[in-house]
Amino acid sequence: MKSFIKQMLHRVGFELRRFSVEQSENARFISMLRTHNVNLIFDVGANAGQFGVLLREIGFDGKIISFEPLSDAREILLNISKNDPLWQIALQTAIGEENGEIEIQIAGNSQSSSVLDMLDTHVRAAPDSKYIGKEKVALRTLDSIAPDYMDSNSIAFIKIDTQGYETQVMNGAKKLMSQIVGLQVEISLVPLYKGQCLFDEMLKKLKNYGFELWSISTVFSDPNTAQLLQVDATFFRAPSSNS
Repeated sequence: MKSFIKQMLHRVGFELRRFSVEQSENARFISMLRTHNVNLIFDVGANAGQFGVLLREIGFDGKIISFEPLSDAREILLNISKNDPLWQIALQTAIGEENGEIEIQIAGNSQSSSVLDMLDTHVRAAPDSKYIGKEKVALRTLDSIAPDYMDSNSIAFIKIDTQGYETQVMNGAKKLMSQIVGLQVEISLVPLYKGQCLFDEMLKKLKNYGFELWSISTVFSDPNTAQLLQVDATFFRAPSSNS
């Protein structure tokens, strides 16, 4: 089973590696999830299942609900998750601030696909991320879907990896944002997609929602200059927040 997962993920450029408990950021991440008793994670922008596989590798044994709008990536995601009864793949839809339809631009490396136009800074740092196609998909808000997966015992966390579309995801999840204990958001430090929210603004938004920053990890840097371009930022609800 593990070799099958590795083969499937290798097709989209993702490698599984053994992690060191002493040094790994992943060890800190699972510790944070356990500290907050998280038992349900909404995986928004699941791509081919990289985050879900990582969660299982580091010891998360709760429910995972993954959302992936693009057909090719979702097919891999379905195969990877099919033997995990607590890992559910939602209906094929993008997540945003309204219900309807939307067109997603498909990147050559799959992971960089986005609703938003990609800027030259991104293409120069990762030439294989250049858009090569488009796919029209359904669009739903998290607030219209999340209740189907939650009950009175749910302690929920959201992971958002939508390549510049994070603000729209949160705009469509205002009720859910008041119910979750934390979230992880991929955030750009410089403009990579047209109209996206950058790091400083995102910190302010999440502070207004009642969250404080707990951890930052490197995601994407420019191989030509070594400049850091994107990070995964993990937030949990501030003790004083009544949201």
